[in-house]
Amino acid sequence: MREVTTAQTPTRNRGSRRTEILDAAARLFAARGFHGVSIEDIGAAVGTSGPALYRHFSGKEALLAEMLLDVSERLHASAADRVTAASDAEQALDALLNGQIEFALGHPALITVHDRELGNVPEPARRQIRRLQRLYVEEWVTVLSELYPGCPPARLRAATHAVFGLLNSTPHSAGELPPEAMAPLMRAMARAALAEAGN
Repeated sequence: MREVTTAQTPTRNRGSRRTEILDAAARLFAARGFHGVSIEDIGAAVGTSGPALYRHFSGKEALLAEMLLDVSERLHASAADRVTAASDAEQALDALLNGQIEFALGHPALITVHDRELGNVPEPARRQIRRLQRLYVEEWVTVLSELYPGCPPARLRAATHAVFGLLNSTPHSAGELPPEAMAPLMRAMARAALAEAGN
């Protein structure tokens, strides 16, 4: 593991107006789709006019780009911090799982928006998002390589993506179980899937 620093949770400062707008837009995009939401709809959701949002974002595409860049940056930074703070690979994997589960349970709208709307992000920002996502995956692969040294990285990478699919299924299961019951279920299933990949 790397030199120890304090792990961070992938959350934003909830006090800022900009964050309020991003959160409202995520909920609307998840419910209606990017093209089904106007800038006026987003303004109304935060108690202002649509044109007033142009003080914060140049347009709807810029808002979407910042939303997905922000979450990609936070997930990658949080994963790096969690791995750094861990004493060994087992603890690092637990920390990565906890972080992804916290995100998946807390932000199902962002998962939906990313899955459906990344293609509407302008190309330069989309490349940045993809790069951050690859770095995030590699944090997991590095830890899994320590736990399963005989397993090819390509297999571990494929398993990591499969586990993300499992954990990021929360938009489809919202409300089925309370978070305190859902989190351990997700953790156990992800652990089992990763152990199978390492065999």
